[in-house]
Amino acid sequence: MTHVQKIGFIGGGNMAEALIKGLLAGGYPAERIMVSEPSEPRREHLAEAFGIDLTTSNLELMQQSEIVVLAIKPQIVAEVLEEVAGVYSEGKLLVSILAGVSSATIEHYFDGAPRVVRVMPNTPALVGEGASAICSGHHSSKEDLALVRQLFEAVGKVQIIDERQMDAATGLSGSGPAYIYTVIEALADGGVREGLRRDVAHALAVQTVVGAALMVRETGEHPAILRDRVCSPGGTAITGVSTLENKGLSRELGGS
Repeated sequence: MTHVQKIGFIGGGNMAEALIKGLLAGGYPAERIMVSEPSEPRREHLAEAFGIDLTTSNLELMQQSEIVVLAIKPQIVAEVLEEVAGVYSEGKLLVSILAGVSSATIEHYFDGAPRVVRVMPNTPALVGEGASAICSGHHSSKEDLALVRQLFEAVGKVQIIDERQMDAATGLSGSGPAYIYTVIEALADGGVREGLRRDVAHALAVQTVVGAALMVRETGEHPAILRDRVCSPGGTAITGVSTLENKGLSRELGGS
């Protein structure tokens, strides 16, 4: 990554900030990171926190950057890409984190063979534990994909997929944190109903989810095997799991 002379972010929101943190933690120089951001308070925050280059001009950023990360809202993609298309060159790599916007849609705005890599990250990237799915556009190379993988591995784990699978990844890992937050809230509420203080119930619920996830990751065991080890015959765990299954937990999360 250090051979890239300038990385630019069109949009300076939370995901851009997470990636900037990851880049800096990996030794990438702050003076070689640029963000184009219309909000003055947001620009001030990013400048104070990271000492990076800030601008309000998407054109300036596109002209100066080798890698351009599109970190904007999908609703304004047409407006932004029409603005910068005239200064794009094929030596630049476009990285899109726009949910639901295909690589073909992005490529449509540029002449020649624009290099596009799509990424679906998720919000735990803010704490270095993101899950990102990445895929090639029609003109990007294996080297482009490897470069983007390196960028997003700075903030978590990465899986390479086909673009036709991107909607599935969006539903699973992109939206997945919301499902887990709901589970944590429900676990804590259950603890409170049974007499635990709210802070105690919350702490136990959070650590239970963290610990369970790490068990799956570190042991490599199938979740069903680990679950069976917790569920002794006639015990509380198997009773709870049976209730969840009867209520359709697997069916609802699996989308069937």
